Amino acid sequence: MKKIIKCSELSFDIYIEDTDFQGVVYHSNYLKYFERSRSRFLSSIGISQKELRFKDLAFVVKSIYINYLSAAELGDQIIVQSNVEKKSNARMIFHQKIINKANGNECVDGEVEVCFINLLTKKPKKFPDDLLLIFN
Repeated sequence: MKKIIKCSELSFDIYIEDTDFQGVVYHSNYLKYFERSRSRFLSSIGISQKELRFKDLAFVVKSIYINYLSAAELGDQIIVQSNVEKKSNARMIFHQKIINKANGNECVDGEVEVCFINLLTKKPKKFPDDLLLIFN
């Protein structure tokens, strides 16, 4: 049975810098919000991406699927919800979505497949033990 872990939710206000000239969130910014949620998850379990880089290790995105459902706009508050599923000892999938806090509409959903690699060899590497333990 696969274990899926719920990550902490993140909330953001939408500012002018997040939008295009029509006041709608620019499409690539949703990927940034997803990334912030993934980074927060790692930090919350004590994994420092900065320290990993000193050891020539990193989490990299292998694939992204994103489905745009309804636009967030200037002045909105959004919530990023994420769940993570272990696929192997070096690969996990984040199931993520962004919800408009005021009306509950789902703006975006997506899946991001992340791999852990050695930056020198570009080969997969086993996750840190701290991460593997939470999936047990």
